[in-house]
Amino acid sequence: MKVLVTGGSGFIGTYCIRQLQDQGHKVRTTVRSLDRPVPPHVEAVVADLAHDAGWQSAVQGCDYVLHVASPFPASVPKHEDDLIVPAREGTLRVLRAARDSGTVRRVVVTSSFAAIGYGHPARPGHVFTEADWTDPTADVSAYVKSKTLAERAAWDFIAKQGGDLELAVVNPVAVLGPVFSKDYASSIGLIKRMLDGGMPGCPPLWFGVVDVRDVADLHLRAMVDPKAKGERFLCAAEFLSVMDVARVLKRGLPAADSVKVPTRNLPAWIVRLGAIFNKDARQVVPELGKVKQASNAKARQLLGWQPRSAEEAILATALSLKQLQ
Repeated sequence: MKVLVTGGSGFIGTYCIRQLQDQGHKVRTTVRSLDRPVPPHVEAVVADLAHDAGWQSAVQGCDYVLHVASPFPASVPKHEDDLIVPAREGTLRVLRAARDSGTVRRVVVTSSFAAIGYGHPARPGHVFTEADWTDPTADVSAYVKSKTLAERAAWDFIAKQGGDLELAVVNPVAVLGPVFSKDYASSIGLIKRMLDGGMPGCPPLWFGVVDVRDVADLHLRAMVDPKAKGERFLCAAEFLSVMDVARVLKRGLPAADSVKVPTRNLPAWIVRLGAIFNKDARQVVPELGKVKQASNAKARQLLGWQPRSAEEAILATALSLKQLQ
């Protein structure tokens, strides 16, 4: 098959391309500039989520599209629309081009757990599933809102204007795993800060972890399996606290490599105090103390997906970061 992977120079996109090539597929990718490096033996086409130009050429002759590209900044944008508009409108550009191509059978959109598990009051014991949706009108970050509105727009487009085009959606949690360059995903930043001593302690935050190799695997399963048509898949191995992650690093790495990993709790009131002066810290305040859990049963049972453990993903991240130093 011929597959278009948008954002093929990114963390998830690179792994999707590698696995597609391993399975014998031909791969094309979109980049905002030809200066961006792409994996070997991949055709690159210039197309930007913010503009219409290039997308018809990008999808021409393709059987499937993996729409992985989406803005994920390292810091809070000046205005939430700086994230929301390109995420939503970019997704719609890809879907329109795929529908009009005459060849694309299915688009797999990379959404996020951000579109599932935020904006809710604390619900002890609740296990999030694909039936849950984030409330974008609640006190949530611009990134969370952008992923929620973009996915909602995708499903609405397919229902009203999609024609014969099929859609499947993958909703990953924090994506970890081996990195090969210093141009890595924002989610890797937590592990790097813990290793570098950039965190004074472990705040009371819980989040999901999944290995990038398993994220790519789920994309490919959702691409071809007939049972994935019209479905969204929560992509998570396990949910952990920040302290749990610290313990994994302390337990699994040589002492010299984990010496700066924080081992004490950082009380919620200190995080709230810091948020007064730090807009990045402000984003996590609504999530403090919310113990979260989610189920990956749908991906396992419907598509036969088998993710690595969170511990393996965390340690693979840490070891690869050390090798990059």
